[in-house]
Amino acid sequence: MERQFNTRSAQNRDITSKVEAALKEYFKTDKIHDLGQPTIAYLANKCHVSAGYLSDLLKKETGKTAKDHINEFLVEKAKDLLIGSDDSISGVAYTLGFNYPHYFSRMFKSKTGLTPQEYRDN
Repeated sequence: MERQFNTRSAQNRDITSKVEAALKEYFKTDKIHDLGQPTIAYLANKCHVSAGYLSDLLKKETGKTAKDHINEFLVEKAKDLLIGSDDSISGVAYTLGFNYPHYFSRMFKSKTGLTPQEYRDN
């Protein structure tokens, strides 16, 4: 499997770019409201690979799992919403497809070192 990734380095970077583009498109087209948070399967489908292959490839290329990519994208969106709106923390969480605001807050703090409220207040 290692060789499989090494011989496709340029193609792998292309898939990494496709993942980022698919995440941006997901939010632009408001799929978050219809389908909830993007899934690994959704991203894999957009890249025309299996979910397992996508996860392995992203881990090899970037050191981050597919779920890490999704969560980091959600955190960046959350930062924009926390600074650019007056929505409550729960409102931001629901906007980003979280069913439980406390899970959003915990994930946000694990990625940024700050709670959503601390981030907003800074």
